[in-house]
Amino acid sequence: MDASAPVFIDVNGTQIAVRQALGSAPGIVWLGGYKSDMLGTKAEALSAWASREGRAYLRHDYSGHGESGGEFAEGTISKWLAESLAVFRRFSKGKQILVGSSMGAWIALRMVQELRKAGDDRIAGLVLLAPAPDFTVELIEPVLTRAQKRDLSKKGFFEEPSDYSAEPYIYTRALIEDGRANRVMTGPIDTHCPVHIVQGLADPDVPSGHALKLAALLPADDVTLSLIPDGDHRLSRPEDLDMLNRAVGDLIQRVS
Repeated sequence: MDASAPVFIDVNGTQIAVRQALGSAPGIVWLGGYKSDMLGTKAEALSAWASREGRAYLRHDYSGHGESGGEFAEGTISKWLAESLAVFRRFSKGKQILVGSSMGAWIALRMVQELRKAGDDRIAGLVLLAPAPDFTVELIEPVLTRAQKRDLSKKGFFEEPSDYSAEPYIYTRALIEDGRANRVMTGPIDTHCPVHIVQGLADPDVPSGHALKLAALLPADDVTLSLIPDGDHRLSRPEDLDMLNRAVGDLIQRVS
């Protein structure tokens, strides 16, 4: 597959855009955040690094994101998880490192659970950037205003201004209800592989305490936590991208 152009696969009636660069294993699988796409700064920087290293690299856009079909407002964690699993099973071979950014970290953790349940043990490691697992339950529901609750009840969604886009974020009742069914931070999380968490202490969207709570649920001998004192949620500055590349490279060396 040409890494510069996507191909499309049908997942439950929706066309999902996929880019793949062939290379050595363990390969790298990128999982983006809420309303981000596979051509974002971090995804592209990791693509360039993987190319220099001759490493396999796989990425896709969730439905309603980027070049994929579907409506964003119809997305849920379960839907985006199913798409990610379909892409993983169709295109990846051998051991893989999942790199999840923000919501992508939630998708990554759920993928490990579902793949292990199906007898697939190919996930060799996880790199989680500003991880936001369970964000609908942990970070949104507890602070819903009266107006937002009213919109969810009457309209089925509410909107919030975005610091990263001219378009507002949309949070639907379906997303929030589905989030409860996909929780991972309810007890110890056994990933069966090493995990490296990278978290900015100046993150206004996902507080560092969320990453610390996640780290506490992972096996102590399998988790590395890197805190960036002035890092924000994007973690897209040159120094942040260097940290990302080092984290992925170190984990590959560890598991190879």
